[in-house]
Amino acid sequence: MNIEILGISVLWIFLFGYILVGSIDFGAGFFNAHGIMTGKQHILSKVIQRYLSPVWEVTNVFFVFFFVGIIGFFPKTAVYFGQPMLIPGSIILILLCIRGSYYAFESYSSRGHKGYASIYGITGLLMPAALSIVLTISEGGFVNIVEGQPLLDYKALFTSPLTWSVVLLSMSACLYISATFLTWYANKAQDFAARNLLRKYALIWAVPLVISVIGITVELKSHNLEHYNRMLDLWYVWAVSALMFAGTIYFLIKQTKFGLAMGLVIGQFILAFFAYGISHYPYLMYPHLTIYDSFTNQTMAITLVVTFILGLFLLVPAMWLILKLFVFNNDYAKGKEDHHA
Repeated sequence: MNIEILGISVLWIFLFGYILVGSIDFGAGFFNAHGIMTGKQHILSKVIQRYLSPVWEVTNVFFVFFFVGIIGFFPKTAVYFGQPMLIPGSIILILLCIRGSYYAFESYSSRGHKGYASIYGITGLLMPAALSIVLTISEGGFVNIVEGQPLLDYKALFTSPLTWSVVLLSMSACLYISATFLTWYANKAQDFAARNLLRKYALIWAVPLVISVIGITVELKSHNLEHYNRMLDLWYVWAVSALMFAGTIYFLIKQTKFGLAMGLVIGQFILAFFAYGISHYPYLMYPHLTIYDSFTNQTMAITLVVTFILGLFLLVPAMWLILKLFVFNNDYAKGKEDHHA
């Protein structure tokens, strides 16, 4: 394995970590807001707040690592994605500020405020949608090189069916992952009313997830045939991912083995995410940018790889410790320690 592949592999792991943890966080905020707005907060809010309280601070660490790493490993991404991502990137920063402010208001103001919760819930949908724009742009056809400068064709981007298929996928996958995890968590907390409601949400959001996957497959064939064919070469990986999805749906319908169902969700998205990344190799943006013509110097690359691997060894155990002490702690999950807060 050469240094370029090692570098992009480490970044891809951090990005997957952010997508997984972030999806649970984004979806939890959305379901919390939905519960408050529909008068079901007495069913959902306790379970969701017990998950969000200890975990939200860690979520963005994965994103910061990835963002710093992509510029460090591949400096030309700042040129090719800089101008195109100016507006989406600004939206993402605003949404992150709103999400951070929510916790301050929630901690020092009255809990369950409809306005704060609604804004927070909306950002839970807009964040993955805004982030997914990067994947659409990377497929090519939306950035034109004018006098050596990349310029994004906003009209082409926002009128493309591929864009909206990816946006739908990002939102539905986020809510599907979150609902499945929270179903498991509510079951662990023996909060069966919340479990049953969240289980229904997971099954509901599985439908647009499937529709968006089909939509992306159809649109990608006409938009980027090279990438489409490379994805077909990995058909067996997609097949196993689909079987894992079917297994999750089976356990949700049968209302059993929620922990295994969540494990299958993680496996499903690991396979799909890395199959997508491998089929996209070596392009960072079709057809302008590859990992080879934009890579940093050897010394910087080795330093970054070592730093990021050490960061991974620190971040993953830290995340696990938080989950072990709080989220997966039986007393905490059941709310028996709420009086200490």
